[in-house]
Amino acid sequence: MGIGELDREAHVPEVTGAAAAPRTLAEALRARGDEGLAALLRARPDLLSPVPNDLTQLATRAGTRGSVVRALERLDRFALQTAEALAVAPDPAPYPVLLALLTGDDGDPQIEAALPGALALLREQALVWGEDERLKLVRTARELLAPSAQHPSPTGLGPTVAEATSGMSPGRVQEIIAAAGLPATHDPVSAVAALTGLFTDRDRMGALLDSASPEALGVLDRLVWGPPYGEVSANPAPPVRWLRDRGLLLPVSARTMVLPREVALHLRGGRAHRAPEPLPPELGVLREYRPQVVDSAAAGQAHVTLATVEELLKSWDRGGPQVLRAGGLAVRDLKRTAVALDVTEETAAFWLELCYGAGLLASDGEADERYAPTPAYDHWLDLPPAERWALLVAPWLTATRTPGLVGGQDTKGRTLAALGPDLDRAPAPEVRHRVLSLLATLPPGSAADPETLFARLRWERPLRGAAAAQVGDGKPGEDKPGDGRPDGRPVVATDLRSRLARWTLAEAELLGLTGRGALSGPARALLNLPLAEAASPADHGGGVEPSVAAGRAATLIAPLLPEAVDHVLLQADLTAVAPGPLRRPLADALAVLADVESKGGATVYRFTPGSVRRALDAGRNASDLHEFLKAHSRTPVPQPLAYLIDDVARRHGHLRVGAASAYVRCDDDAVLGEILADRRSAALGLRRIAPTVLAAQTDPASLLDGLRSMGYAPAAESAEGDVLITRTDAYRTPARTAPVPVPDGPPAPDTTLLGAAVRAIRAGDRAATAVRKEPAAATAAAGALPRTSAAETLATVQAAAMTGSAVWIGYVNAEGAASQRVIAPVRVEGGFVTGYDHTADEVRTYPLHRITGVAELADEQV
Repeated sequence: MGIGELDREAHVPEVTGAAAAPRTLAEALRARGDEGLAALLRARPDLLSPVPNDLTQLATRAGTRGSVVRALERLDRFALQTAEALAVAPDPAPYPVLLALLTGDDGDPQIEAALPGALALLREQALVWGEDERLKLVRTARELLAPSAQHPSPTGLGPTVAEATSGMSPGRVQEIIAAAGLPATHDPVSAVAALTGLFTDRDRMGALLDSASPEALGVLDRLVWGPPYGEVSANPAPPVRWLRDRGLLLPVSARTMVLPREVALHLRGGRAHRAPEPLPPELGVLREYRPQVVDSAAAGQAHVTLATVEELLKSWDRGGPQVLRAGGLAVRDLKRTAVALDVTEETAAFWLELCYGAGLLASDGEADERYAPTPAYDHWLDLPPAERWALLVAPWLTATRTPGLVGGQDTKGRTLAALGPDLDRAPAPEVRHRVLSLLATLPPGSAADPETLFARLRWERPLRGAAAAQVGDGKPGEDKPGDGRPDGRPVVATDLRSRLARWTLAEAELLGLTGRGALSGPARALLNLPLAEAASPADHGGGVEPSVAAGRAATLIAPLLPEAVDHVLLQADLTAVAPGPLRRPLADALAVLADVESKGGATVYRFTPGSVRRALDAGRNASDLHEFLKAHSRTPVPQPLAYLIDDVARRHGHLRVGAASAYVRCDDDAVLGEILADRRSAALGLRRIAPTVLAAQTDPASLLDGLRSMGYAPAAESAEGDVLITRTDAYRTPARTAPVPVPDGPPAPDTTLLGAAVRAIRAGDRAATAVRKEPAAATAAAGALPRTSAAETLATVQAAAMTGSAVWIGYVNAEGAASQRVIAPVRVEGGFVTGYDHTADEVRTYPLHRITGVAELADEQV
């Protein structure tokens, strides 16, 4: 089987019996079957917005610069190298010429095997069209990829001899061919052709280079792989002069020389690229673990995720930090959050963005705007742990917000803030899916080598990563030692896709989607991947609703999460040890009565006078606290803890604070005298208004805090004189929806939309290409609407309705927009014609007075 046959077998689009070779891209698209058109629209969904009227309009849109750039950015490295080779090949290029540019003189079996598939991909996306004997790259793609002085080609090749000598005088061209040993010609065109023939003749070119000095060959070696341009002085050295005289270097300006493309290809052995990459890099394995170990480690981290999110939002339960005027969280507030969670600022930004992306955290929208949990947080707390975990990781997988950018700078040099407005990066969901899918291709329990993972991503989207690295999305190239590798070795990742991949690896480990760098079973379920064997690289999340996949993941991780307990172990050092996650009522009550001292598999709580007073302020009394501890402790209540509770309760409420602005009253006037004599009370603005009452110039809350800082234990009282119970009522924002991901271009069309679009394009194309019988009296220019009298129009459509034939009409709608349509009339009455509109692919009714004219079709084609 020959190369051409292999290529024809690899073509995705179907050919519908076109005998002649297509002359334009529109004709090539017209020769495709419906599946071929659907494949094009699926690969390039921007062509569907709006649906083209016909195939000519589709071809025009497929050749626009914006659409071609988007298509090129989604090519893998070898498909892009194939397009680059076509850009430097003759136009059109035979298949053997393209193959030679990629394999060189020595050939390469891998390239020969991979080229048909790459060419089929380019054809499917309408970047290349034509038969194997006449391969044509779309003009816009050739302009983008062909070498020029302003935009060097990735191949490193320069202009051809004809392009480089286009502005050269005929006398100078004759001098060059004479120095190269060629006979003189009568015109510059034949002289350039003779020089081109010399440079493309391997034997004669070899003989010419054999006569060059080693210094001259060294100059060529420095230019051969690009860039092909070099600066020379006004009086160049003899080796450069020798090359210039023979056309091996051609001038493009007074001080710049260029190596012609034909010379470079000869020196390269015919290859357009130094290192063609027909196959994707292999994904390396860093370490291997038993799958059970991976799942256990992932579940442990998932538990930490739930505890961290709950701790963060609980700390903002009564309202969090204020929102910056430009949006986002202030740096000092981010630092405070990091200290409170005992994590780095980068990790704190990730937890904040995770809560925000899941709809659990938002701004309240008030005049003094601040962050607070949303009502959805209360519902989230009531769910089982596995479901809470799934509601966090599912939005993360599709979110475009990128916490790794926090602390970087945007294009205007402004610092990017956590929860700010400029953290969306459209490629983020695709990269997350791809990274996790690549991890799924490894055997279960295998952790990937990040360097090989980044190399694979760069091969799959070489232009996308390189282009994205140039926009202001943080601090490009700033990588920290050990990021992304369990063994601490540095990973260099500067382009956006590699940085997104690095952040994905770290975030997936934090969320429990991976354990020790390997993909867990619940993560496979979340991505709709097989659980027992490696998945295909293309299989990620297709065919199953995200909510169903998240439910499966929750079911798998539920048995691995630690079971909640309903007891603690009280100790004599005023601490309590929770041997696991506490059930919700116990955890909430203990959080009021004690302070968390350390977290981990077992949480340690410490009882202090301040924490006990906090419980008393919440409405508990000493007997309530004793009963609570006896009911939930597996050990007896230690005597020091009982004494602490009784001592704080005895002094609690001895002083009463109310609103005057504020006042202090106490039955013991000596205590009030002691307070007035204390220098620390000066800031409170106290004065005695009665033997047992002090008035203050500050508000009750500040007065309470001030007296407590002085060592007293006051209690707040109501206007009726009763002790005011301060409950931990939570502050919530109004109902908020989670942030919507920023789309990376038009959404992928579904099967229904593709089928309808293909039918509409086919119908419009049939109407546009139908051969019509022009009336004898027609004098309109080609392409204009048909013009007939009202009587002729009525007679023609009535005849078509009787015979069941189709006619071509010109129609002007109520807005004055004119169009051409092919209809098959079925009924003509009351000044209206009803028929099947082949252009719209539906039955429609048209007023006769809006039909400008009608013409019969020369040949039935609809």
